[in-house]
Amino acid sequence: MRLKPRIEGMKTVDLIRKKRDGGTLTRVEIRNLINGFVSEKIPDYQMSALLMAIYFRGMDEEETASLTDIMAHSGEMLDLSAMSGFPVDKHSTGGVGDTTSLVLIPLLASAGLTVAKLSGRALGHTGGTIDKLESIPGFRTDLSRKEFLALVEDSGFALADHTEDMVPADRLLYELRDVTSTIDSLPLITASIMSKKIAGGARGIVIDVKVGAGAFLPRLEDSRQLACGLVSIGTQLGRKISAIITDMSQPLGKMVGNSLEVKEAIRTLKGEGPQDLEDLSCELGAELLLFSEKETRQEDAVQKLHELLHNGAALDKFRTLIGNQSGDPAVIEDFSLLPTASKQINILAPRAGVVTELNALMIGRAANLLGAGRFVKGDTVDHAVGIELIKKIGDRAEKGKPLAILHVNSAASLEEARAMVREAYKIGERSVVAPELVIERIAA
Repeated sequence: MRLKPRIEGMKTVDLIRKKRDGGTLTRVEIRNLINGFVSEKIPDYQMSALLMAIYFRGMDEEETASLTDIMAHSGEMLDLSAMSGFPVDKHSTGGVGDTTSLVLIPLLASAGLTVAKLSGRALGHTGGTIDKLESIPGFRTDLSRKEFLALVEDSGFALADHTEDMVPADRLLYELRDVTSTIDSLPLITASIMSKKIAGGARGIVIDVKVGAGAFLPRLEDSRQLACGLVSIGTQLGRKISAIITDMSQPLGKMVGNSLEVKEAIRTLKGEGPQDLEDLSCELGAELLLFSEKETRQEDAVQKLHELLHNGAALDKFRTLIGNQSGDPAVIEDFSLLPTASKQINILAPRAGVVTELNALMIGRAANLLGAGRFVKGDTVDHAVGIELIKKIGDRAEKGKPLAILHVNSAASLEEARAMVREAYKIGERSVVAPELVIERIAA
């Protein structure tokens, strides 16, 4: 129970009033607020009031940088300074069918970069890398700090779940933001993302900022503002960082769902995956190759990564990753070892024409209804279920032929999911071109 609302210097209520009235908080004031909240000296109701004041009044760049840095240091931090190689990290603001981490981490390792990747679980309509990996039999994501760092030291990469002792301020603040309708505050989003990246110890960071129907921020203007803020704060805190704004009006790739996306990642690592997933993985990875100075031209970096996907080097690293973390590498050649749904249900085209729209948000929500994701944190995920997209924007549809396939284990919510997938598709008469995947690059 939080019983002591006073912190050193000004009272908490005075700082809430200061921000409410449009004032600027100093680094010392922000530090006292965050440390007081984490140590339970400031009650939830006062921090909720402060969050709402920030939501309406915002924070300037210096305040946001201070908040980010203080949050990052609110718990244990990863020290990668002794690691050989150049430590890098990647973050996505969340999307549907976004399997890039599963492709990118072994791809970066095959290029000689050091990757200590901490990822999260699915929540809402967006997928989670940890859930996807846990569909591989035996795969461990609950690594201790010692185990995690030992794998990075020995193999150059590891991928695990966030631990409770890292950035506790973000976890506690996010829980309050979630129940006080202050999630979509750009300074708070920026601090939340970058505090975890800073605590992760990477020297080079690329952020995949999604925009479109399936994105956290659907409007380009908002996504651009977030991308600029992330790059600015990361640069101020001593990181090499860039942000790529990418399209999420339709899902990435053709699979939505945990084991389905693992299959698609493996196909991509074999050089046989969907072109959009391969291209985005290489575009994001190229930024980190440039930061490491292993390549000096963006075009050369992209080409290098495409080669590593097609010559088997990245696939070998994925096999190593699975084995290192107690998984069964045999899944690479035998997909039957992955969870498989009991039924497949076709969604048929109502008429002939061209797919002009494939709403990513609806597809993500439909996959959740089937059990592929979570509506709240405590929900159980069914790793086998999901949606396979047979047709995407620009493809020709034939009446009575499949647009998509639902992979189903339960009849619960099936009709609602089926209707949602049908509604996600729009079919017109005229040819259309699929949306541009990479929209903008934001650099320091």
